[in-house]
Amino acid sequence: MTPTRKGSFHLFRFAGVDVFLHWSWFLLALYEVNYRRPLYSSVLWNVLEYVALFMIVLMHEFGHSLACRSVGGQANQIVLWPLGGVAYVSPPQRPGAMLWSIAAGPLVNVMLFPLLTLLALLTGALHWDVELPSNLLFIRSIWLTNLVLLIFNMLPIYPLDGGQILRSLLWFAVGRARSLMVSSVIGFVGVAALLGLAVLGRSVWLGILAAFILLNCWGGLLQARALARAAKAARHDGFACPACKTAPPVGDFWLCGKCRKPFDTFATRAVCPHCGEQFGVTRCLDCGDTRPISEWIVPRFPTSA
Repeated sequence: MTPTRKGSFHLFRFAGVDVFLHWSWFLLALYEVNYRRPLYSSVLWNVLEYVALFMIVLMHEFGHSLACRSVGGQANQIVLWPLGGVAYVSPPQRPGAMLWSIAAGPLVNVMLFPLLTLLALLTGALHWDVELPSNLLFIRSIWLTNLVLLIFNMLPIYPLDGGQILRSLLWFAVGRARSLMVSSVIGFVGVAALLGLAVLGRSVWLGILAAFILLNCWGGLLQARALARAAKAARHDGFACPACKTAPPVGDFWLCGKCRKPFDTFATRAVCPHCGEQFGVTRCLDCGDTRPISEWIVPRFPTSA
């Protein structure tokens, strides 16, 4: 249950990253602007407040994308939607590369915190609470928004940044599959806590967020099981990843993007046996690199007698 380009429109492209905005973002913006309208002297402040939220989330996601690229990963798309933003990053499948790609997002909020704190203290010292109350409220709201986003994202609940950072740290100690399994299980505990808070606070948005996290935790658990199974599987002879030189596992570990059924792409030469869809590239389960299957073929040289 992650946002995709479907239902989104293209805003701009920066540093090789395309930014998309989901249409439902405007519904929440309209609700929030009207809900907080009595707090300001003009509705323009409400609009600016939501634009500032947009910019903070966008900088956070660009932190992920640019960090991922710095370690040799792929990151070319960001989708913004009512629950925040998603940077589609594919770092090299190494714990260090994954850790940096994920941690860079919250680090943007950490860097913003002292700047916004200083600005809030300065405006308070200038007595804006008397002379320019809307200006002061705007600055303090942005300061609080950044802080809340930072704290919430750092909760150790998969797939929040904190949960993925925990997974990356565990990866060093217990391996790729087990680290994902542990973080997903911890995520289920976090979901239970969020659902409890949603019921107590009668918060619809918190309930929706808990449902989103629940589906991603379930997906993470399934992926962890698949990774553990792939690690124990036999390997295809005659094929090797062009990037990491690892032979691919034998089994139905690749999912058809058209019919959503698993299959062994190397057994069928990148053709789904269920719907006949031909795939131009194949993803390595070990390093995450994607290449045409023709590049996976290991050339065989004749040996002399």
